[in-house]
Amino acid sequence: QVQLVESGGGEVQAGGSLILSCVASGRIFSTNPLGWYRQVPGKQRELVVVDNGDNGGVRIEYGDSMKGRFSISRDNEKNRVDLHMSSLKPEDTGIYYCYGHRGSKYWGQGTQVTVSS
Repeated sequence: QVQLVESGGGEVQAGGSLILSCVASGRIFSTNPLGWYRQVPGKQRELVVVDNGDNGGVRIEYGDSMKGRFSISRDNEKNRVDLHMSSLKPEDTGIYYCYGHRGSKYWGQGTQVTVSS
């Protein structure tokens, strides 16, 4: 079983930056994917960015139109993955979910990000 706990959400003005953090507990390893999805109003949950782990494949995957303003960092010692967001826009407002995969998919409870114009 894997538990994911996000922190760092909040309100930021358009053009600003924000960092979200997620700490994983349970049996998650450096070879397991960890990353971030989001759900903005009126849309389905979508991939932001995921670190697939050091297993020889494609390491970092971005969702459509996410590359450039979003990036990910991972600390395997701390079982932590951060989402770095910059040049935020009001349409980035939504709930951001930490994601992990080890046999099954795991989700955090979500953290709200609000970008005001």
